[in-house]
Formats: sequence, C-alpha cells, structure tokens
Amino acid sequence: MDCVIMIPARLASTRLPGKPLLDINGVPMIGAVLQRAREANLGPVWVATDSPEVASVVRVAGGNAVLTDPNHQSGSDRIYEALSEIDPERRFDVVVNLQGDLPTVSAETIHATLDLLGGASVDVSTPIALIEDELERNSPDVVKMVGVPLGEGRHRALYFTRCPAPWGDGPCFHHIGLYAWRRSALEKFVELPKSYLEQREKLEQLRALEAGIRIDAIEVAEVPVGVDTAADLEKARSVLRQRS
Repeated sequence: MDCVIMIPARLASTRLPGKPLLDINGVPMIGAVLQRAREANLGPVWVATDSPEVASVVRVAGGNAVLTDPNHQSGSDRIYEALSEIDPERRFDVVVNLQGDLPTVSAETIHATLDLLGGASVDVSTPIALIEDELERNSPDVVKMVGVPLGEGRHRALYFTRCPAPWGDGPCFHHIGLYAWRRSALEKFVELPKSYLEQREKLEQLRALEAGIRIDAIEVAEVPVGVDTAADLEKARSVLRQRS
C-alpha cells in the first residue's frame, strides 16, 4: 500500500482558540503531532489547514502544509481536499487521518491501525482501547465502539456511540480518533450527505457505517491525549515530559 499521512489542523477552534499553535513543552501542538507522524515512518506527511499561520509554523519545522477551505465541517473533508491537491496522479491509495490534536499518539498505534487494511474487505480502520474506568464508560465525551470480535484484538465495528454500550457483561471500548482510509472509501464518504445517526450522535463515522462502508477496529495499549480543553493540554504536556 502506498500511504500518506494527512493531519487536519483547524485554527478556528471554538473550545480551545488557536489550538494547533498552543505550546507543548516548547513546541507548538501541530509540531508535536507532526513529529509523531514522522516517527511512524509510513510515508510522506502533510498538514491540511485553514490557516496560513499554521502552514508557516509547519514549514519552519521542515514539514509540508497545504491550505484548504476554512468552511470544511470535518477533518475528513479537509484531508480529501488536500489529498486531491497534492496527489492528482493518485499515487497514494491509503490515507491515514491523524487528528491535529493528538500530540501523544504512538507510532505503534498508527502502525496497528494501518495494518488492518491488509484485508481487502476493510474500507477504514481505527484504533480502540479497553475502558477500565467507570467514569469513562459513562461519559458522553468518550466515544465507544460497538462491534463483533474477530480475534487477535480485532473487531468489526457495527456502531459508535456516546452512551455506555453494549449492554450487559463484557468489555467496552474507547474509540480513538485516528483512521486509515482506502482512498476509494474516502472519496465515497465525502460525497455522502450528513446522515441521520451522524447528526444525532455528532459522530461522522456513523455516516460511513450507514452507507455500508466497512470499518474494522484494533485494540491498542494506549489512549492518546485528545486536546480539547486547557486540562487536556496540561495532561499532554505532562505525558510528553515523562517520555523525554
């Protein structure tokens, strides 16, 4: 598979203004995510952003950046526009969507996600982690994957929800917002209108499932810090300080 890693980075964040440029131990957050993508060493890395300022920071760090429409409603739309611009010859048939607010994600998690696309029937792959904290299980801010175990930590995703699910005894899984897309599946996805369940749960991956796009999930050993609040930002700083 010929793979490109695309990092969507939106400066106009409402919950944490200027999020991609916030400092994490002397490095802007987008720079930290760029470094995580480079550590995976899977192929070229591009940042797709709505901001010339973010693009400039990326280029100063030796990275590649492409400016995209500021009106995009999702990271998937943003990376698709960027992909179409940087690769009109269609050299890349797999796109890893690494969110620009995951500065602590490991190379192992990125690799495990991509590996799931080895099966020809899988359109999209994504990582999950076992929920061990009851507060996480019941929090609407923690998205859960509901699926069928296929063995060796792999699952076929049937649904994603903010509710504690599935019901009954057994594990629940925290969904991590990282995706590896077959290019053909991403092209199909961005042409679809927003779906009923997507709008109700505020989860765009439900649009893919409703359209028959197959998503498989793989269990990983971490829950990377997704930075949405000031508390998340401090947690990411702490995690990366401990690694250095």
